[in-house]
This record gives sequence, C-alpha cells and structure tokens, in this order.
Amino acid sequence: MSGRSLLTLAPTRRTALALVGGAMLLGVDRRAMAAPGTDEDDEILKESLVLRDPDIPASGNPKGDITIVEYFDYQCPYCRKLAPDLRAVVKEDGNVRLVSKDWAILGPVSVYAAGLVLATRYQNRFIEAQDALISLNTKLTEQIARDTLAKTGIDVERALADLQTNRAAIAAKLKQIDKQATAFGFRGTPSFIVGKFRIPGPISKEHFKLAIADARKAVAERK
Repeated sequence: MSGRSLLTLAPTRRTALALVGGAMLLGVDRRAMAAPGTDEDDEILKESLVLRDPDIPASGNPKGDITIVEYFDYQCPYCRKLAPDLRAVVKEDGNVRLVSKDWAILGPVSVYAAGLVLATRYQNRFIEAQDALISLNTKLTEQIARDTLAKTGIDVERALADLQTNRAAIAAKLKQIDKQATAFGFRGTPSFIVGKFRIPGPISKEHFKLAIADARKAVAERK
C-alpha cells in the first residue's frame, strides 16, 4: 500500500470543526499546496518515512501504539505555545510515540537551528536539543541556539563539526521534511499526523486526546 492511501485520511467528524478552525486561524508562513498523486509524493509519504523515520528519534514511548508526527519551526509562536501541552499529553497517555520534524520554513535562522539540532544526533542528544530550543521564549538567533544547547550540556563544538561533516545529509533531510509536509497539503507550522489522520494546524490539549482516541479506534476497526 502506498503512503498516500495510508496516511491522508480526513479527521473524524468529532474533531473536524476544531481542526478546521485551527487551520483557518494559523497565521504562520502559508505555503502553496503540493500537487497530489506524483510518484515522488508516494515515496516520501510511505509509513517508513513518516511514522518510522529512521533519522528522527522518537520521544515519549518509542514502542507506543500510536505515533504523532509534528511538523514545526523553532521560531513559530504557535509551536512554542503548544509544545508543553503536546508533550504533557504524550507523557500522560504513556503509549504514544512523538516524532518531531524540523520543518524550517521561517528563514535562515530556522534552517541553521534545525541543522544544528540534527547534528546532535551524532552524540545522541537530539531530543534534548529539540526540547531546549522549542522551549525558548526569546527571539532565536544562531548565537542563542548555540548558547541554549550548551546550557543543556550538549557539546556544541562537536555538533558544529558534525554539522559540517554531514552537511549534505542534513540538508537532504530538511529538504525531505519540507517535501513531505507540503505533499500532505500542510501550509504552515505546526501541523500534525496523529495515527493516520492529518491535522493542519494547532489544536488544544483536549483535542489531541480526542485525536489519539480516534486513531486507536481506527486501528481497532481495521483488525
């Protein structure tokens, strides 16, 4: 089964109004929708690259029964505001995998920060790096990104060296994430996949819980 047929279902009726409302209110970097149905879209929307991306370590419960994929930007105010609630839902549930993908669409500083965080994978500090930068409540700059990671105990000099050594691979991953998000029809950050449902905008903590429940119900109905 192709990734397109597997992962582009509409949200359930129960959450549709909230999700559509969130998408309409989203004011962050609107983007043109990718043309659907291409071979390239089908390839990048495969479950192995969306829910089980080998380059993006999962937080929460790595063996959870439901995966949430988050497309976000460190400079996105909606992403920052929503992050504590999303992580609280994942922790409270206890059986959710969270795959946070750096969709760096808000300028060069976003690209720099995303690349630097991806470079921390080589010292197994990726999740800590993401959490540190998304928790900022100040304007992000390259210096602040480095200083914040250093305060978290991450070896920034090594990260910079790894970024340089693996620049092509990191750039390719960021490009893949961008193509993936636009192929889903997402137009800005934050956007989500919950199980097999698309959520094109920010939602509340309670609606995350409803979406997770709906995703589990959909899995049970397919068995």
